[in-house]
Amino acid sequence: MSQDGPTRIVRIIARLNVGGPAKHVVWLTAGLQDSKYRSLLVAGSVPAGEEDMGYFADESGVKPFFIPEMSREISLKDGITVWKLFRLFLRERPDIIHTHTAKAGTVGRVAGFFYRWLTPGTLVGKPRRCKFVHTYHGHVFHSYYGRGRTKLFLAIERLLARLVTDRLIVVSAQQGAEIGNDFRVGRQGQIKVIPLGLDLSVFADHASRRGQFRQELGIDDETILVGIVGRLTEIKNHQMFLNSVARLRDQPGLRFVVIGDGSLRQDLEQQASSLGLGSKVIFTGGRRDPEYFYPALDIVALTSLNEGTPLTLIEAMANARPVVATAVGGVVDLLGDDRGLSVPSGDEEAFAASLKRLAADRQLQKELGARGLSFVERAYRKERLVEDIKRLYGDLLNHEVTSDIRVALKTRINQ
Repeated sequence: MSQDGPTRIVRIIARLNVGGPAKHVVWLTAGLQDSKYRSLLVAGSVPAGEEDMGYFADESGVKPFFIPEMSREISLKDGITVWKLFRLFLRERPDIIHTHTAKAGTVGRVAGFFYRWLTPGTLVGKPRRCKFVHTYHGHVFHSYYGRGRTKLFLAIERLLARLVTDRLIVVSAQQGAEIGNDFRVGRQGQIKVIPLGLDLSVFADHASRRGQFRQELGIDDETILVGIVGRLTEIKNHQMFLNSVARLRDQPGLRFVVIGDGSLRQDLEQQASSLGLGSKVIFTGGRRDPEYFYPALDIVALTSLNEGTPLTLIEAMANARPVVATAVGGVVDLLGDDRGLSVPSGDEEAFAASLKRLAADRQLQKELGARGLSFVERAYRKERLVEDIKRLYGDLLNHEVTSDIRVALKTRINQ
């Protein structure tokens, strides 16, 4: 802890676009803001074609510090971002710098390296005391970019883990094994599993809110409604979802809804039309009322190529909705053996078969929904997430204090 007051935390994310990471950093910033902690959230710009979740920060009482040059894509502006972050660190004098997502993890830790070692007016100064933490909400080590670019990003991550980072946080054991073992990022003891947390109070009494969204769509209560929730972007693989739906287009009493917006919306609407899905699939665009649209769904689908732990599935389970998902990343830990149905990524036939099976079995829907809700209430509360992060920060800072005491004692003994 700082000598002169609360522990100072600078939390960095590349952009507050729609998705789990934006909610995650807002909850942590709000949860570590009291007499013991002072938190500053730093965010970049949300590009055109993506939905901005800045409203969520406002509603939570969090006022981010924006660096407009920081965005998801690599550009010459990254140098400006690093410089601005370095200057910010000099002003804030943080005890903890915690980065989230790949881009923020890179520019934030590069700026942090300079902050740790450079003093203005000198080439190299005495290293500053500051701990560095990075959270992988997902990762970009497959399914995002081409082979050459992926190898470059992986090399950068390995270097940053070795030179700058004190702790690497993963959101599931499966993701930890993938990053640490398969991709060899980080060293022994550096990776820590801290699952996501969720504000479950939003979904209390979800059963009473089932009708509003259905009424808006003109769907009666007897129709089985399958929904997929998320950004309309390549990594979410909505193409697979629509191809699977096409195998079920002749099934009576079955409708589908795509909730979310993004750069691929027009392409996906054209795909649905070319597959002859017609009114079978409804595109709603982005929504800000998960407390209403999740209860209206009978089944929640996910077809992603790569995930950390998808918040959409946690939200679905918090509403006792059964899930069919591709077995990628943290999905495996989330669904376990009996909390949902999972299929190999890209297997459209198996995905369609799982949807058909679940749609035809109301009892199975109830059983999976109940198991999922029980699991989320036990393991994914927002309050648990905040306490886990506090414990991690405390361990890092206390270790430093303990090391200082040992050095001081050794010096006195030698004297």
